[in-house]
Amino acid sequence: MLKQRLVAVIILIACLFIGCQSKKTEEVKKETTEGKEITLMIPDWGAPTEEMLAEFKAETGITVKVLPTAWADTKSKISIAAAGKKAPADVIEVDWSWVGEFQNAGWLEPLEVDEATQKDIPSISYFKVNNGIYAVPYANGLRLAYINKEMLSKAGVTEYPKTWTEMKAVFDKLKKEKVIEYPMLFPLNAEEKTTTSFLTLAYTRNNKIFNDDDTLNKESALDALKLIKQFVDKGYINPASVSTPGIDTFRGINNAQGAFLIGPTSFITSSNDPKSSKVVGQITTIPVPGIDGPAKQTITFTEAVGVSAYSENKEAAKKFVEWFSRPETQLKLNKAINNTPTRTSVIEQMVKEGIIKTPGSIVEQSKIVASPFPNGVPRYYTKMSTEIFNIINQLGQGKLTPEAAADLMEQKVNELAKANK
Repeated sequence: MLKQRLVAVIILIACLFIGCQSKKTEEVKKETTEGKEITLMIPDWGAPTEEMLAEFKAETGITVKVLPTAWADTKSKISIAAAGKKAPADVIEVDWSWVGEFQNAGWLEPLEVDEATQKDIPSISYFKVNNGIYAVPYANGLRLAYINKEMLSKAGVTEYPKTWTEMKAVFDKLKKEKVIEYPMLFPLNAEEKTTTSFLTLAYTRNNKIFNDDDTLNKESALDALKLIKQFVDKGYINPASVSTPGIDTFRGINNAQGAFLIGPTSFITSSNDPKSSKVVGQITTIPVPGIDGPAKQTITFTEAVGVSAYSENKEAAKKFVEWFSRPETQLKLNKAINNTPTRTSVIEQMVKEGIIKTPGSIVEQSKIVASPFPNGVPRYYTKMSTEIFNIINQLGQGKLTPEAAADLMEQKVNELAKANK
């Protein structure tokens, strides 16, 4: 009995010691960040308000100095600073397409993100490299299928299409009834939006676009290329898209220039804003169509924040990233700058509260986000994207057949994958 009591006392003392040590660790962390000033490099459209930053300072004692930076300038500023082993800012903007390159170069500090947060932000999978997380998404780039319900009604369509076969029948009706000349909005210009639209189309149709070794899945690519060619030939897609800026093609859904678009979440709100839309009240979202039914997975092209590996205030910077990804912060950011949250739970809350007035399928779609890159976004993505959009542009101009385009795309992508092993 005495021995058992002695063991119990020892265990109790050990627990108290561990508890005290844990408390001391937290106190030390607070002491190391209290009174710190960190910098945040982010585009104007993603920056938190002064009021929000004041709340963060009141909670943590950390001051945040925002360095508004044009998105197009961000990558070059980060790379120039990194060349001198300097941090351009403690917390930096990380586009989904940069993460592989930044991580490979050693520019990003790994982050600890709890399982609940990872589950609530499905797009965080884009920022995983070798099982490590290097940035946390704050701006949703989920691709949604937008449809003009008034145009469909004029064509006598009473049910929204669930498959591409049904969608083709809808396009035929729209053209036959002369409701809209070119029903589908799809960028074919030689630029990034053409690549992302192609990846979205191929992935949502076939659940695959790259193989496990990062080579191109030629079968999926050819399937998507054939569909694009068919839609151009049938007059579903405007052939002028080969020279139209991608953003203008996307905006066609707001300008009554098309009846269907797979595009970013921003059009949920902009399509109902009289300042930017000619079709207020006419647009809704539907599940992205697939081959046999609605797509089982969809894609997002999102913005995130990470911590510079060269930051001298890493603990404080990590605290900011954690705070920036909280549900309450994402909700406040939406109210302040109309940013679409990356947390599924916050999107659901906004729908319930009527903040998102025409939600359509956004909640369901946000839950099936997946990454088309089996090993994370490759560090050569920019080079690969350039090859892809140039090939699709040539396809749209009639200079390449789908088969020739698929062969060339396979060659270029596989060469990059092999060279970067």
